[in-house]
Amino acid sequence: MAEAEPRLLMLIDDEPAQTRLVSALAARDGWRTLTVGDSETAIATLGTRQGMQLSAIILEQGVPGERACELIAALRERRPALPILMLTKSTSPQLAVEAMRAGATDYLVKPVAPERLMQALRNATTRGSKHDELTPLSEKMPSNLDFDAMVGTAPAFRDALAKAAKAARGHSNVLIEGERGTGKEMLIRALHGASPRAKTAYRALNIAGIPTSSLESVLFGHEKGAFPGAFEQQVGALQQCDGGTLVLDEVDRLSLDLQDRLAQVVETGQLKPRGAQYAFKVDVRIISASDLPLADLVAAGHFRESLLTALSRTSIHLPPLRERDRDLGALTRYFLHQIGQQPGLRPLGITGDALRLLGSFDWPGNVRQLQAVLFRAAVFCDGDALTADDFPQLRELVGEIAPSGRPVRDSAGVQLYESDGNLRPLEEIEADVIRLAIGHYRGRMTEVARRLGIGRSTLYRKLSDLGIDNAA
Repeated sequence: MAEAEPRLLMLIDDEPAQTRLVSALAARDGWRTLTVGDSETAIATLGTRQGMQLSAIILEQGVPGERACELIAALRERRPALPILMLTKSTSPQLAVEAMRAGATDYLVKPVAPERLMQALRNATTRGSKHDELTPLSEKMPSNLDFDAMVGTAPAFRDALAKAAKAARGHSNVLIEGERGTGKEMLIRALHGASPRAKTAYRALNIAGIPTSSLESVLFGHEKGAFPGAFEQQVGALQQCDGGTLVLDEVDRLSLDLQDRLAQVVETGQLKPRGAQYAFKVDVRIISASDLPLADLVAAGHFRESLLTALSRTSIHLPPLRERDRDLGALTRYFLHQIGQQPGLRPLGITGDALRLLGSFDWPGNVRQLQAVLFRAAVFCDGDALTADDFPQLRELVGEIAPSGRPVRDSAGVQLYESDGNLRPLEEIEADVIRLAIGHYRGRMTEVARRLGIGRSTLYRKLSDLGIDNAA
């Protein structure tokens, strides 16, 4: 069987080093790249035979000859269905707003991580909508990186925050598991920011974004001459973070050999770079994250139990958004408030029909997908509040929402009623109130007790009686 023809990408850029990098990264995912250096050539190329075969465009913001947003609009006018991604060194949300209004599908901030670039291309080309409202944005909106910014009252979510708030006060390793988009990165930064190591060395690595051949040196380091091509010494991330914190995202992507070696370093505190004649002590706190349950990978033989034990002195699970339907209203209003503070946008409300529509969707991309959907809708909204009409693709996908459909519990408080309309047991409500207080006051138990109007000893007794002492 003949292999499928590689997809064709047009890269509008005049920087040779960057064009080589983007072309090489795109080639890993089966793309051919056609490079043009200015706006006139780009527009002319659309009408050529190659131009008719294009599957996507990446536009460098500083391309000469025309302002980026004007060029996006010109390209969009000629090829309405062609995905356009803007590559920029600016982190300003205003530029993102202007680019999307001009017709950009997505935007990427330089220097762009390999995995992020490839994921952006996949997202842009797997759907056919001009402004695909359900695709998460490649870049995240600015947000407050503390526990107060983690909105939600669902018990499983508050348990996760209570554990993180308690873990933040210590030095032990933390494992955070949860589906992609549930907020693991934000929780990691909040945890680190509240920790005693907040002002010490910090480095975050995405294991999936590092070439396998380089990963050993990136983590453990190597000496000059340790292997062919090792022309200089490389200090590994574990040594760089001595006394501080190392974040390992997608830790499940480590090879078994590197898992064994990392487990040994964590257990002994001894690090020996490749080619070194001696080992030395390091004191590193490791916060790791995984989209997949590591216990299941251990059972399947794909992850070492010794490493799981070493990394999970505190283990936290972030629930998916579909299990937090009572939080959707509060999250929606929080995101709209944050979005409304960005340059080029304004505060917006949301109608009941729009909330019911959002509540009828399962959100496979979780909180991050919800944020992106609201951001795109806000960019193109002309009114003072988002309505169901501002989410046309979502409405088409889920159909008409019956008044008796899945409810959106829009409350920042505690759920009082069961699904059958009866009151919940008092001890369950009390447990939720305590979880809410622990998360809200970031695990400061003296403050929790004071705000609840009880003594610390009474609080700890209630934690034990209600079975939430391990979550606090």
